[in-house]
Amino acid sequence: MHTHGGITHMSDEEMSQQLQDQIGRLQQYQTQLQMIQQQRQQVESRLKEIEEALDELEKTDEKTQIYKSVGSILIKAKGKADVKKDLDASKESLDLRKNTLHKQEGRLREKLTELQSKVQNSMQTAKNA
Repeated sequence: MHTHGGITHMSDEEMSQQLQDQIGRLQQYQTQLQMIQQQRQQVESRLKEIEEALDELEKTDEKTQIYKSVGSILIKAKGKADVKKDLDASKESLDLRKNTLHKQEGRLREKLTELQSKVQNSMQTAKNA
């Protein structure tokens, strides 16, 4: 890298290395984004299951036998209120997780967009040099 008249010039080799680094980071961001999206989809799927269970629970009366799944077995629940409390707690926890993932996804998208434009500018500059 050398400066001439206040303008910094990079050799092709330096530009190429910088571009390779940026492209590498771009690929990392894309991979991270995919992972976050998958996690968010899993959380949303689980939330939907919980909401469906809560809806079904509302349709039952206190005399209805309710079982809950624990690992690979079903256990008779103590009662409707107990199951509802557990489901509400799970729902609250998953809602927080979903919001966190949504924020992470947004920040990563911003970084990705910013880096994509830097890479495009670098490639354009290299092409015009």
